[in-house]
Amino acid sequence: MLSVLGFRDPVADAIGLLRPHTVIGPSLRAAGEWALRFDTFLHVRIGGLVRGTCWLILEGHEPVLLQEGDTFMLGNPPPYVLGSTPDASPRPAEPVLAGAEDGFVRIGPESEENLYLCVGHIAFDDENAALLTDLLPPLVVVRVADPHGRRLAQLIDLLATEVGVAAAGGPLVQNHLAQILLVHMLRAHAGQTDRPTGWLGALNEDGIGAALRAVHADVAHSWSLKELAEISHMSRSTFAQAFKSHVGVPPLEYLIQWRMSLARDALARDTLSISELARATGYLSESAFSTAFRRVVGSSPAQFRNQTRQPPHSAANGSSRRRPVLSCATHADDEDIRTPPADTTTNDAGTRHERDCVPAVPR
Repeated sequence: MLSVLGFRDPVADAIGLLRPHTVIGPSLRAAGEWALRFDTFLHVRIGGLVRGTCWLILEGHEPVLLQEGDTFMLGNPPPYVLGSTPDASPRPAEPVLAGAEDGFVRIGPESEENLYLCVGHIAFDDENAALLTDLLPPLVVVRVADPHGRRLAQLIDLLATEVGVAAAGGPLVQNHLAQILLVHMLRAHAGQTDRPTGWLGALNEDGIGAALRAVHADVAHSWSLKELAEISHMSRSTFAQAFKSHVGVPPLEYLIQWRMSLARDALARDTLSISELARATGYLSESAFSTAFRRVVGSSPAQFRNQTRQPPHSAANGSSRRRPVLSCATHADDEDIRTPPADTTTNDAGTRHERDCVPAVPR
């Protein structure tokens, strides 16, 4: 069930903030010797071999042989080549792709085609793209024999079928299949030896993953370090150290930053009033929420919402671009988490001040 803010799941929450936009194809059918050189691009590209084999040669990396049923994901990669052999002479891909007809590019005689490659590009909202792209390597390959490989191959087959027919609702189905592929690729990568860093990799750590899921399942709860440590079956000090080691920030700082990421998104879309947003993110008063928001984001909620309503600055003015909150430097160090500030009193009856809890008015 969808909560007021988010989906109650770390991966779904992150992808929700990314606002993915997918472009499917053009797919490639080829025969004989061929090679295409692709320029660098932003965000994520996912592809799979429906039939045949080909080589993927990422600049600065060893060539990788892709076989039928294999799936790959490229994240903000350097230039790369797809080809029939590692030493085939490549030509620029862009003019070849521009000549696509009915969603397909064909190289070589159609009667001799022995390769079918289905590809989709997924672009994200620039404001939050780094939430995911900063955690991914340039290339992830999932073999058909891997635990997640068969399911990914089936999804690629479904996508290829949709691309090959002009059925009603096709673009919608293709868009959703591409996003499902993204989620399954992230699951597969998180289970590999060279698993991702940050929150994505931490999900596969039993204790830390349980705490992350608990936070996302109820972002409005007044979480304490003690509660999260108990969920992880660790002592508070061990949990705090392990969480920061895996995720990159202390646990309660992660909670504050995630709340503010959700708040920024809601303010940008103007879906909730500031008082409603305060309650949805766990603050008992609008003033407490506003103070926390200003500390993390640098402006008040009202100012931020007004700024997002203004026309965007010109491309030459980089000041209009903000890094996602979870990529910001933390304002709390290990000592802040292991030794929380002493209880204080306040005249604001709506402000929480519980030892070890995320303060409603962060210092």
